[in-house]
Amino acid sequence: MEYIVTQSEKSTRLDVFLSEKCNLTRSFIKTLIENKKVLVNEKLPTKAGYQVNVDDKITIDIPENENVDIAPQNLDIDIVYQDDDVVVINKHQGMVVHPTNTLREGTLVNALLYHIKDLSGINGKIRPGIVHRIDKDTSGLIVVAKNDFAHLELQKQIQEKTCKRSYLAVTYGQFKNEQGEIENYLDRSKNNYEKFVVAPFGQGKYAKTLYKVIEYNNGFSLVHFELKTGRTHQIRVHSSFMGHPIVGDKVYGKKDEKFKLNGQLLHAFKLSFVHPRSLKQLSFVCPIPDYFKNFLAKIGINTDIDYQNL
Repeated sequence: MEYIVTQSEKSTRLDVFLSEKCNLTRSFIKTLIENKKVLVNEKLPTKAGYQVNVDDKITIDIPENENVDIAPQNLDIDIVYQDDDVVVINKHQGMVVHPTNTLREGTLVNALLYHIKDLSGINGKIRPGIVHRIDKDTSGLIVVAKNDFAHLELQKQIQEKTCKRSYLAVTYGQFKNEQGEIENYLDRSKNNYEKFVVAPFGQGKYAKTLYKVIEYNNGFSLVHFELKTGRTHQIRVHSSFMGHPIVGDKVYGKKDEKFKLNGQLLHAFKLSFVHPRSLKQLSFVCPIPDYFKNFLAKIGINTDIDYQNL
């Protein structure tokens, strides 16, 4: 795989740059660099911390599939669609997408290894098949690749922004403008590594989100969000930045929240992409879960949502 560094990506660490581009862990990228699988302008980089420059040509050689050492688990997952190349899952709230160094069980990957015969190996042992992620306490649609061909094609669509991902959220307050876009840069907080903040122009990663208010009532808004980039926590950070944090968000939301929710009311309800092999346009819609619907009913917002036309 080959990438050319743009102006907005200048001065990013090489391992961070490739981790973002390839959806691979930084530790895996560092291993590839150590094993001479990464070239910068056709030369071996001196270290993973090399800061990329504009127009640098970065080439990465991803090795063949490795045997996965994460244990399969018979966990309940909602398979919306499956064929020889892709699987579309409706992930429930509370499920982590892939294992980490400290979490080895109970993830979507553990379930996939049990229910799905084959998964792509591009992301190594920890994230087989995982092309993109959604947060633990966000529910909704996610596409998984069953082979490396499908993985690379889907990854390309995400990078080129032709894979469409739409969300519904309940936020606090009434928006000044009923629709618009949020466009800025996001970076990790210096005070909390798990949290992201809006950064000065040109720092961090460029992020863009479109939003449209569907209905407002009793101090809450039901909002349709569409990702134009896929940064970690993007919608949650952008909502909070606008002064309308998502209800139930324990990181970016209100600290004195009275509702007994298990996480943010954020649901990936629509996913559209071109099938990597047939080249047919596929589109999937998944209604909001019951706890989300019940909350809307309590605050007097219509639960009869026209998902197809959002």
